[in-house]
Amino acid sequence: MLSFVPWTGWMWPRGPFRRRWSLALLSPVILTVVITSLAFSTPRKIAFSRLLTAVPALAASVWPMLPTILLGVVCVAIMIGLSLVYPDLGTWFTVGAIAAVTVAAAYACRVRIQREQAFLQLRLVADAAQKVLLRPLPRKVGRIEVESMYLAAAAQARIGGDFYEAVATPYGVRLIIGDVRGKGLPAVGAAAAVVNCFREAAYDEPTLEGIVRRLDASSVRHSCTLPTGDLLEQFTTVVLAEFPHQGDHIRLLNCGHPPPLLLHHGKLHVLDPTTASPMLNLAALIGTDYTTDTVVCAPGDRLLFYTDGVIESRNSDGEFFALQDWMRRQASAGPRALLDTLHRDLLHHSGGGLNDDVAALAVCVRDSSVREDA
Repeated sequence: MLSFVPWTGWMWPRGPFRRRWSLALLSPVILTVVITSLAFSTPRKIAFSRLLTAVPALAASVWPMLPTILLGVVCVAIMIGLSLVYPDLGTWFTVGAIAAVTVAAAYACRVRIQREQAFLQLRLVADAAQKVLLRPLPRKVGRIEVESMYLAAAAQARIGGDFYEAVATPYGVRLIIGDVRGKGLPAVGAAAAVVNCFREAAYDEPTLEGIVRRLDASSVRHSCTLPTGDLLEQFTTVVLAEFPHQGDHIRLLNCGHPPPLLLHHGKLHVLDPTTASPMLNLAALIGTDYTTDTVVCAPGDRLLFYTDGVIESRNSDGEFFALQDWMRRQASAGPRALLDTLHRDLLHHSGGGLNDDVAALAVCVRDSSVREDA
């Protein structure tokens, strides 16, 4: 994924695309040299010099306005030099064309830079929104060690409808991961409504059922503020997890979300809910029967919470990412190594492009006797 910094109005990439972008920046100069060489070394009737009118237009796509104008002046000087070699070349016609194209290119360059600056401001706003919605999680929360990962499907995206949070509460560490149906700003707004509600309800509600009822109410209120109020088109899937301060177990409440995976004593367990619970925004339509499951989870066990972008990632043959088989091979990986490997293998499986946003949390349960409240 590209990252950008402002530099005299340019968008300067970092990472593996730097070399390719450097060649793009040099392309107007390269084109000028090639055309000039051909113009001086070929017969006059071929008239390669007329191609110099394309040089300022190319420069406008990658250069600031002043260098674009200066290159246009250089092209005019080259034409004047050619007129000394070929007096009947029709120099002034080509010079006029270069001047006209240079003026138009300078204007186009100014418009491009203004749009790039506006885009950069939007990116900065998106970064700030991401820090509010998906704030960095502390590495240790209560009795668990947790690491997070978020990958946007679009290379230019910073944030989407996937979300997560983990907080230490009087009832233990409580964690949420979820996925809002849809994309764009409506999905971000719905995700923010759920996460902000969770941050409050996790401290107040003694049960996971109480938390999810408040999340549903907050999600419904948010949906009612949107132009389209069809709840069936605005649902949210979530998994709530509670790691009590004492005891070798955890509690899970799954509302239509992909089931977490647990490595318990090296054996993989798929934590499907015993009874399906309604997704957020649909409780009023299909009932409010929420079911919390209790799962044995000993110190040293590892869990993976994820959104459907992981299991719906396809390769060139249309095959889905086999997450369960992959997880069985990670029996000794810690939370950070687990997510780093998942990131690498997902991009390799999908050929470097994702079909959907991806969020994941890797959790390692520690002994309750070494609990640290974060």
